[in-house]
Amino acid sequence: MADQNTAPTPGLPARKAALKLLDAVLRRGQPLETALHGATQGIARGDDRALVHAIAAETLRHLPDLDALIDSATAKPLPDDAKARAALRIALVQALALGTPPHAAIATTLPLVDGGPRKLVHGVYGTLMRKGVSLPDPPTLPAYADSRFRAHWGDVVAESARRAIAAPPPLDLTLADPAETDGWVEELGGVSLMPGHVRLIDPAPVASLPGFAEGRWWVQDLAASLPARLLGAGNGRRVLDLCAAPGGKSLQLAAAGWAVTALDRSASRLERVAENAERTGLLLDILQGDALEWQPDGPVEAILLDAPCSATGIFRRHPDVLHRIGARDINEMAALQTALLTRAVDWLTPGGTLIYATCSLEPEEGEKQIESLLEGRTDLDILPPRPDEISERLITPGARFLRTLPGMLMDEGGLDGFFIARIVRKH
Repeated sequence: MADQNTAPTPGLPARKAALKLLDAVLRRGQPLETALHGATQGIARGDDRALVHAIAAETLRHLPDLDALIDSATAKPLPDDAKARAALRIALVQALALGTPPHAAIATTLPLVDGGPRKLVHGVYGTLMRKGVSLPDPPTLPAYADSRFRAHWGDVVAESARRAIAAPPPLDLTLADPAETDGWVEELGGVSLMPGHVRLIDPAPVASLPGFAEGRWWVQDLAASLPARLLGAGNGRRVLDLCAAPGGKSLQLAAAGWAVTALDRSASRLERVAENAERTGLLLDILQGDALEWQPDGPVEAILLDAPCSATGIFRRHPDVLHRIGARDINEMAALQTALLTRAVDWLTPGGTLIYATCSLEPEEGEKQIESLLEGRTDLDILPPRPDEISERLITPGARFLRTLPGMLMDEGGLDGFFIARIVRKH
């Protein structure tokens, strides 16, 4: 029989992995989903890996408020990178956000600081639990993100962003055949906010849902489906989908009758595009290449450029972006977008259309990109979105561009932040 003092603590590997995952995000600046694989090495059970992700993601959703609680119970603030602070974040988020019994939350956390500030962690946690503390609803945004959102979009949008980050978003599906919308709404028990779209509020695992194996739909946030909608029916015409992975927009375009060339620089991400194309039975011409170096063999009628960006618009499902992204990152992404956009627009035939999109809430990656592109160009024009293409509720009267913001469709579950512009080459 193992000695009581040496017996492993049940659940400890998952907490160690969560600690490692948070360190990768907050100290090394890695995306949460990218760092997850490395942090969970040696954890075989799927539910344990899911717990690691849940602890880390909920910690990031509530990080400013967790830190405020910790600071309220210490004589002086702990350093941001102190092991005691990291352990307390994990213990508190389990007890206050994930429903873990308080005694279990601290029992699985204290071994993380063995040989270190164990007494401090236990004392601070106990003090807060005895006070009956709770996390504010909605959560507080990281200071940098909050100040940018308020400066760019106003207090109402910033407060909506607080509500949006409080929980993961619903699951949106894009249908291969929009004519089947009503049938899939009934089959899946969801709602539809647009033809070809179904939203599930509390879904089962994706692969177990009806229609997945047959390729009748794919997962895609409603906002992410809007750029391809603005190209309409293809009728066999050619379209380039630049920076195509993970491929949702390529599938949309193929389903709408376009002859799609899907280009991306990442071979591993293109594997996912190919898998989804095979599952859905939709034909894609998949190419690996850098759009800054590759070029088509001749002018094309349509291009979709969903450019690499800061991704601050998808913080609902990726709360790490609000902690990782700063001014330097935004400026670097904006420079890349400018290079891609100015190169791609010259590939259009006269009368051709380019859709430019970013899942960003930063004007530097959206409105300012298009304003800069149009300066001195008499051959380009902007074609605003129409109510017959997308929901009128998403169109700002008089706007030339499509901008989705926190707070839109909030009663129906909200949507990600996107910027979309439709550029037409006149001659």
